[in-house]
Amino acid sequence: MRILYCGDVVGKAGRRAIETHLPGLRDHLKLDCVVVNGENAAHGFGITQDICESFFKLGVDVITTGNHVWDQREVIAYIGSEPRLIRPLNVQEGTPGLGATQVTLGNGRKVLVVEVMGRLFMGMVDDPFAAIRRELTKYRLGNSVDAILVDVHAEATSEKMGMGQYLDGQVSLVVGSHTHIPSADAQILPGGTAYQTDAGMCGDYDSVIGMVKEGAIARFLKHTPSGRLQPAGGEATLCGVFVETDDRSGLAVRVEPVRLGGRLKATQPDLSHTQSI
Repeated sequence: MRILYCGDVVGKAGRRAIETHLPGLRDHLKLDCVVVNGENAAHGFGITQDICESFFKLGVDVITTGNHVWDQREVIAYIGSEPRLIRPLNVQEGTPGLGATQVTLGNGRKVLVVEVMGRLFMGMVDDPFAAIRRELTKYRLGNSVDAILVDVHAEATSEKMGMGQYLDGQVSLVVGSHTHIPSADAQILPGGTAYQTDAGMCGDYDSVIGMVKEGAIARFLKHTPSGRLQPAGGEATLCGVFVETDDRSGLAVRVEPVRLGGRLKATQPDLSHTQSI
């Protein structure tokens, strides 16, 4: 199975990158499943029903979020009725929406997508390790589901790497989100789980993590309020992670970063070559 995960979509520029590049990637990479983190898609803060539905029309199978999931109040009602939009699993019981969702693709294959939020330098959430351990007892990779993708929305690289190592051999892909900077550590861990600390953002990199740089810098220079941050509107780079799994085990046989458009050096898998592990 071939899966593409796209990192945090920031504002209109990020949405435009998804609209521009995703159709071509679907064809070129012969993708079975696409997962997008959309938590900053609505002008940099949260996501709306209209944006979700536009992503679904482009062929996105699941949208993950993060600590900005509730920034657009209209999503509170929508997330309860749309299982393809998920929020972090390890939030308080009774929170609207799902922290994990299973989708059945057109070819009949089943993919489980789970999101947890880190605790280091983040908000008050439950233990992500305990939460995902409980969730995974319901499924068996390569049996009840064909692939499992885990989005770790966290600030600390150590917490993301800890989760990757903790889940090695149990899931297909562990990928980090939230910091908006693509890390250079795409790898297959010893147990067969694909991993990258952060996929990066789909947004304008002539910015401070997707926001207009002047306003963001002003916050570092003085303690007085400088107004609401605004998403940068230049040409965006689509940043993501491509993983190919073994049809029998559900574990990874290939993982590579994807970057298209904008300021960052472009890279995408060359399917004429087989990656050895």
